[in-house]
Amino acid sequence: MDKRFHMGKVQPDAYAAMDALDQYLAKTAIDQRTQELIRVRASQINGCAYCVNYHTEEAIKQGEAWQRLHLLSAWREAGDIFSDEERLMLKMTEEITLIHRQGLTDETYEEAIATFGIEKTAQIIMVIVTINAWNRIGVALAMKPSLSGQWAVSSVNNS
Repeated sequence: MDKRFHMGKVQPDAYAAMDALDQYLAKTAIDQRTQELIRVRASQINGCAYCVNYHTEEAIKQGEAWQRLHLLSAWREAGDIFSDEERLMLKMTEEITLIHRQGLTDETYEEAIATFGIEKTAQIIMVIVTINAWNRIGVALAMKPSLSGQWAVSSVNNS
């Protein structure tokens, strides 16, 4: 099948509502670099190549280290590469993204409230929920990443 439709062109009001969520998240207590870690991890889990690519680029722009991005899918085994707070956010990301397993556990919820407080916990949940919605749009519409700039690779003809 050729290229699928662009949601923003077919449903501009819905797309604008999603964009408004991103604008809200930019004003929260969660710094942009940390938000991008959450977005990359959720996108990895959901298999949205477009979003993994886009949010990896954004994380780099926000000063995230390549090594940490390479280790993101193995964050539990990465030792102290990620802070305790980051590990908790990544745990929340996995539990909420993989909601069919049981969702956000009571243990993780209580740890989040104790660590971040109610307001910041709510903001973290909104980052996770929003990227999951974007991932579903990306996967449903078969959005493909593009490689440009530092991401460009030369084409190799092996014929």
